[in-house]
Amino acid sequence: MNNFAVCRRIAVSVVCACLCAHAVAQSDDAAVLRELRELRTGVAVLMRHTQTTPGVGDPPGWRFEQCTSQRNLDASGIAHAKRIGEWFQSQQLRVSAVRNSPWCRTRDTAKLGFRRHDDWTALSNLFEDRSKADVQAAAVTRYLESLKPGELVVLVSHGSTIGHIVPGGGGLGSGEAVVVRRGATAGAPPVVIGRVLVP
Repeated sequence: MNNFAVCRRIAVSVVCACLCAHAVAQSDDAAVLRELRELRTGVAVLMRHTQTTPGVGDPPGWRFEQCTSQRNLDASGIAHAKRIGEWFQSQQLRVSAVRNSPWCRTRDTAKLGFRRHDDWTALSNLFEDRSKADVQAAAVTRYLESLKPGELVVLVSHGSTIGHIVPGGGGLGSGEAVVVRRGATAGAPPVVIGRVLVP
């Protein structure tokens, strides 16, 4: 896979002020990769888990401690997670930390792609329960604010969760990620640099 093929899939997320009052950085393909490499500020890659078995949400009666009761990665999702990790290595992107929601599909995406994981409830799925949505978003925002220059972290979560945390971060495909850095002021929403989708 050549660099052009991957770069071509990096979509720039620009949100008009009339639709969203929060700042979203304008960027081009080269700028996104440059930000991931130079890390002049701490940068986070908020990634949706890769492809799962068909369905929406999780089956009735699912349990955290029993992965077989949840909706999990299918064969294509497993292969995609591995390709994502290979792409990070090929681009020589040094990941400081990997965190994921406690759901098995996000944990497996992290483990297959980056050979490590760290369950974090702030990244939990909001699809069925949004009662703690703002609390979770605030926790992730504080974490981004704690990142130092040179730090690149990967946060594997769900589309509903990422869309709430990041203005302009909704509508991610399986395995797609939005690249962000801290907001301009304490407590401000993350600033979007662009999107990355490894084929």
